[in-house]
Amino acid sequence: MTERLYYTDSYAVTFTARVVERLTVAGRPALVLDRSCFYPTSGGQPYDTGRLNGVPVEEVIVRDSDGAVMHLLAADMDGEAVSGEIDWPRRFDHMQHHTGQHILTGAFLQEVGARTVSFHLGSEVCTIDLDRAGLSAMDIEAAEAAANAVVTRDLPVRAWFPAADELADLALRKLPAVEGRLRVVEIDGFDLTACGGTHVARTGEIGLIKVIRAEKYKDMMRVEFLCGGRARRDYAEKNALLLGLAADLTTSYREIGASIERLRAENKSLASDLRAARGQLLAAEADALWAASAPAGGLRVIARAWADRDPADLRTLAGRLIEQPGTVALLGLAGEKTQLIMARSADRPELDMVALLRGTVAALSGEGSGRGGGRPDFAQGGGGPADTARLQAVLDAAASRLGGA
Repeated sequence: MTERLYYTDSYAVTFTARVVERLTVAGRPALVLDRSCFYPTSGGQPYDTGRLNGVPVEEVIVRDSDGAVMHLLAADMDGEAVSGEIDWPRRFDHMQHHTGQHILTGAFLQEVGARTVSFHLGSEVCTIDLDRAGLSAMDIEAAEAAANAVVTRDLPVRAWFPAADELADLALRKLPAVEGRLRVVEIDGFDLTACGGTHVARTGEIGLIKVIRAEKYKDMMRVEFLCGGRARRDYAEKNALLLGLAADLTTSYREIGASIERLRAENKSLASDLRAARGQLLAAEADALWAASAPAGGLRVIARAWADRDPADLRTLAGRLIEQPGTVALLGLAGEKTQLIMARSADRPELDMVALLRGTVAALSGEGSGRGGGRPDFAQGGGGPADTARLQAVLDAAASRLGGA
């Protein structure tokens, strides 16, 4: 098994080792070393990256069969002796967040009695899933405040492998089902739990623990949080966004909420006015279309094609037109996918708009293509591509067939 140097020193950046096995994993060259500072993916914490003899280490995983740490490389590497260097900013970020998770988990347990079910340290955010789905905003604020109080106290953090008799006397928060020696991480006087991850030496190094979101997830509560440098960057981005919004709204950032409420009310009023005006325009357009049509045999047929128009306009126009007795509306939108609406007034029940629509779609796109359906008095459908001129010709042909019938 690989000697895992980070167990005794999470701050070690460089090391030397000997190659004990060369292999290929997922199509990439890989090495097993006799000792390594590289942390492999496990326990919710992702792997370290860095270099071995200058070759990038792209992933680090544990072999299930014997616990060997496999270093997946960007390219083959010669030699039996290696010098390794881990990516320290990535490692320290993981140390901050994993220790921050221990603190936040302990704070939720102590403040509101919520236990952590799982933990994930992601590249963007970190999450813990709590066994209580009904936590309030006040509960979350209380836990966050308690967690940051632990950070401020700058408590020492100790990680070690206790002997069996010592382990029996330790009041661990959670005892995992693992074989072999158990590693314990203690935040002095606050939390004591089994963990194989990398951690800071003192809680003050975390800098800040910030809950950025909490929502119900299945029958649990998922809490997203950031620590240290990520939390500061998140604050900087949101502060810049807030100040930008304040400048755009010509107000102070404290008044942004009130300004948005005023804009929302204005928008609602303007939208209502616009709908009313649009309705009036469509009603006038429908009246003009009806008046311009010539009755034949007691039936007025309005056949009209457009391009680049809201399909809702056609439905409104058709509904308005068929309010007049003895009226049929054959309306369409040209484009990559043509859209058709065919409707008739209630006093002409012998006219089946669904049948007329399907015949028109077939004429436009060919038998078996296109789609359409609805009621005998109001049918909608569509077909393949057509420009305005071709669609108008198809609608005029439908109108002729209707007149003949």
